[in-house]
Parts: sequence; structure tokens; C-alpha cells
Amino acid sequence: MLRHVADAGPSALACLIRRQAGAGRPVACVVNNPFVPWALDVTSGMGIPCAMLWIQSCAVLSLYYNFYSFPEAFPSDADPDKPVAVPGLPTVAADELPHMVRPEYARNLWGDMLRAQLGGIGKKTVSWVLVNTFYGLERSAIDALRSHVPVTPVGPLLEHDDRRDGDGDDDDLAAVADDDGCVAWLDAQPPRSVVYVAFGSLVNIGRGEMLAVAEGLVGTGRPFLWVVRDDSRELLPEDALAAISGKGKVVAWCPQGRVLGHDAVGCFVTHCGWNSVAEALAAGVPMVGYPWWSDQFTNAKMLVDEYKVGVQLPAPVTRDALRACVDEVMSGPEAAAFRMRATAWKEEATASVADGGSSDRNLQAFVEDIRRSHGKGSRGGSRISSSGNIAKHLNSIDVIP
Repeated sequence: MLRHVADAGPSALACLIRRQAGAGRPVACVVNNPFVPWALDVTSGMGIPCAMLWIQSCAVLSLYYNFYSFPEAFPSDADPDKPVAVPGLPTVAADELPHMVRPEYARNLWGDMLRAQLGGIGKKTVSWVLVNTFYGLERSAIDALRSHVPVTPVGPLLEHDDRRDGDGDDDDLAAVADDDGCVAWLDAQPPRSVVYVAFGSLVNIGRGEMLAVAEGLVGTGRPFLWVVRDDSRELLPEDALAAISGKGKVVAWCPQGRVLGHDAVGCFVTHCGWNSVAEALAAGVPMVGYPWWSDQFTNAKMLVDEYKVGVQLPAPVTRDALRACVDEVMSGPEAAAFRMRATAWKEEATASVADGGSSDRNLQAFVEDIRRSHGKGSRGGSRISSSGNIAKHLNSIDVIP
């Protein structure tokens, strides 16, 4: 799929840009994510500035950037267990690194795409690097990287329709109606009592571990909400489903932002994808991390050692280990401290995306840069919001999703 998109994408993007110009809507900037580096070639050839939207943490961005700039500082075939120290980050053990900087993965197709994308920084093909994070969370990583990369934290970027203070439009109502009863079920649970479990849209943990999770959740004696995707449901035996019936709620999907923001949720068992970590921090929910691939190992390290909002579950998961980790986060000696720090991160995240906050100012400055470079100037007082989806809220300039 990646190869096909790389073959067909450049001409399609160029045609789209030309059509917009022909219709009197010339493109002033292209924002791409890290896995479409060919967009840089298109925009560079057409004289259009490009911004990268980095969808992982600034810590992981720093690891990738330093890996491609100083590979000798990272594990190699000769020294696969070498720890890594880069400016602005704590020392990272080899098994805490993102997959794409480990010797066995560094030269695969995903790694090559990242190398090509990050290679555009500083070569006039990437003018801005917008990062889904906020300054207070990753201050040291951002400050250390800014001397090399034009890092601009604009997060946390949250799904607009998942916000609890929705504006009541049709999208908000549809999100509530299509939640498989999750919110209503949470409404019936005591405050901070529910264990929410979700492993993202890609991770499959396997039949044995699914059974261990089911037994571990029942063993906690706490109500739980567990997202088991349709493509994973067959991994959960029918007798296991019967055993957990009445003790928790198993759904194929839920509005994660709304769930994490619900007062009944006391703990999030997560695969540590960055979107999930950022959403949990923005909601003030402590976590049990269970990383699987890509950047998740680094995210797990940071949430435990730096953000100090939870613990990491050893792999492979067992019933007793899951129960012990949930108990540690929700009722152990450090539970109050986990909750206090999570609440502090929530307050800082909220302040960052509020009017005048650090992420809000950064996003306004980005748009003003585009306007100036495109000769549009400022449009009297119109604003955008960094608290929601970028494409939805860039309503003061023309946006092509």
C-alpha cells in the first residue's frame, strides 16, 4: 500500500494543487504527516511551503532526529543493548526505543520513509514541525531540539466530537447515540471506579493474552469497560465472555475522549499509542501501560518515569500482574500521587489549548506565517482553535482535507 501511494500520490497531489489554483483558491501551504515524504518533493517543486504534522511525542521525534543525524550513538548489530542518551531526554534503554531506531527495523520501508521525511528538515522543504504535544509536558525535549528543528507544539489535539462540552451539533449527537451504551453505563458507576481498557486500532495481543486480560479484569473486582474490536473478538473464548458478563462491559468501539473524561473512569489500561496517552493526560486519568510496537515503548517509559502517572505492565500479560498493576494505580500507596499528577497534567493541557495558551499561540502564529508568506495579511480577528481537529477548525483560511 505504501509503495502504491508513493507511486500514485505525487501526481494526484500536484493535480489537486493545480485545480485549486485554477479555481482561484491557490494553495499556500501543505501539511503532511511523517509517512508521505513524497509530498515534500511535490511542494518543493511547486514553490509551496510545507509543514509536517508530527503525530507522536517530541521525545520520540528527538530520538528519530538524533538517530538519523548521529547513528553511532544508538544500538547496532555489534551492540544491540546499548542505552541512548540524547539532549533533553533521560537515558533510554535499548528496549525502550521506538522500533524504527532498533537495528532490526531501521532499514525497513517505514524507517526509510521516516528518514526521507526528517531529512527535509533544515533543507527548505519543511518550514514548520507541528507536534501533538504541549510545552509544559515536554519542555526539556522541545528546548533541546529547537536548535535543530523548528518544533511547534500545538497539542493536545483532541477529537472535537469526543469533547464533553460539545456544541450540540449533529456530529455531537451522533457520537453520543453511537456509543453502544458506554456513556449510559458509565453514568451508573461510582466515581473513579471503572477500569477502561483499550489497545488501539491495530494491536492484537493474541488469544492467550486476551484470556489473561479477561481473568485479570474479573480478578480486580472492579467494574470495567473493555474495547474488543470486531477483528479481535474471536480471540476471546465464549466461556471467557460468559465469565465476565455482568462484571463489566465489552464493546467493539467507544468514544474514547468522552470515556476518559467521564468521572467514573479511574484507570486506563492502554497500549501507549501517543493519541491515547495524550488523551488520558488531557483527561487527568492515571494509566497502566502495555506497549507493543513503534513509539509505544518510549511513551510507556515517559508516562512512568517522567510524567509519573502510572505503571507499566510486564509482557506477556498475566492475570495476576494485570490485577496487581490496576490495584497499584487505583488503590495502592502511590494511587493518590498518580491521581494528583494526572490532574495537574490535565490542568496544564487545558491551559495550553485555551485562548492565549502556549499551543493556542503557536497555532495562531503558524497561520499568520502562512498568511504573510502568501500575501494575505491578517483577517481581522478570526481565530482557530488548537483544541480540536485542525482541518475542522482552520475555518479562517481555506482547507482541503
